[in-house]
Amino acid sequence: MAEIDLRTVTGGDRPELRDVVQKDLHEDEILVNMGPQHPSTHGVLRVVLRLSGETIVDAYPDIGYLHRGVEKIAEGWTYPQFIPMTDRLDYVAAISNELTYVLGVEKLMGLEVPPRAAYIRVLMAELQRVASHLVWLGAFGGDMGALTVFLYCFREREKILDLFEMATGARLTYSYMRIGGVRNDLPPGFVEKTRDFIKLMRERLKEYDALFTGNRIFEARTKGIGPLSAEWAIALSAAGPTLRGSGVAYDVRRAEPYLVYDKLDFEVPVGKNGDTYDRYICRIKEMHESLKIIEQCLDALPDGEVMAKVPKVIKPPEGEIYAMTEAPRGATGVYIVSNGTGNPYRLHWRAPTFANLQLIPDTVRGFKIADAVMIMGSFDVVLGEVDR
Repeated sequence: MAEIDLRTVTGGDRPELRDVVQKDLHEDEILVNMGPQHPSTHGVLRVVLRLSGETIVDAYPDIGYLHRGVEKIAEGWTYPQFIPMTDRLDYVAAISNELTYVLGVEKLMGLEVPPRAAYIRVLMAELQRVASHLVWLGAFGGDMGALTVFLYCFREREKILDLFEMATGARLTYSYMRIGGVRNDLPPGFVEKTRDFIKLMRERLKEYDALFTGNRIFEARTKGIGPLSAEWAIALSAAGPTLRGSGVAYDVRRAEPYLVYDKLDFEVPVGKNGDTYDRYICRIKEMHESLKIIEQCLDALPDGEVMAKVPKVIKPPEGEIYAMTEAPRGATGVYIVSNGTGNPYRLHWRAPTFANLQLIPDTVRGFKIADAVMIMGSFDVVLGEVDR
């Protein structure tokens, strides 16, 4: 076959990618771009698909279209100044990013937060988990053409955003966590509105279940599609529901408890087959468990301060730490090196979506293009934390 000019396929003169995708290209194979401007890639992810007809022979993820140099920016900002930037990483779960970062700085300083602040942090993190999973489920339904569930999920998410707005004044990026606690206490009426939401959400989850679980079309699009073995998921550092869908019961909240998670009663849902359907089931069950956690936090919420006493200028001692939390997409970590000044000397972010993107080639290979949309959707991709 004559040599193909792949610049139109690779999006520019990218010899490192061009050499890979063109290698041993057969006469009956073509290369097709999926993204970076494609609704099913959930952001600016680009995947070069190698096709034989509509069957995927191989896939090559290509990232970097959103790169902002966040980790390098941290070196020029003080520790508190960097909190708003964490919101912009996984922007669908901003509270979870803030929590990871402030826990890292507090670990570096040897700082304990007041009990009330610890409960509020868990409460907000679990509300964020439900909100994030609702965005995922709505988009996942949209990938399949089921627009009804998209409208349903965003209807419920608005209720959570109302709660966030009550507590933080914002609906997407919050800057609510602080080194030593949270910015402000919960406002009057917040607890009651949250209890009302829990009651409502449990009923609405039944509606989602009726729409999807047991639906023959949905099962045909997800069962047995994109299977991932437990061994391969572990080998490629898969995270979150993507990992647990393969039967690996690893959850940072249980494996390495932080804040008050060791005092709370909740289950870690796992799948059996590691396919797209199991990853869906895990997230649905996680929303149920998050509602249980939120309810327990409201019942056990102690009185007291929401901020520890911290210096006006935060200068952690020299050293390095790694802190990790269980965000909606999985284990999220921050590695911080301090040289004793008011700015991080080095900072690195461990993003679960980045690890999960490695799974794309092995899970889509042998399936159809339409299946690839469902498989990639089941990984819950947010490119903000990938490109950083």
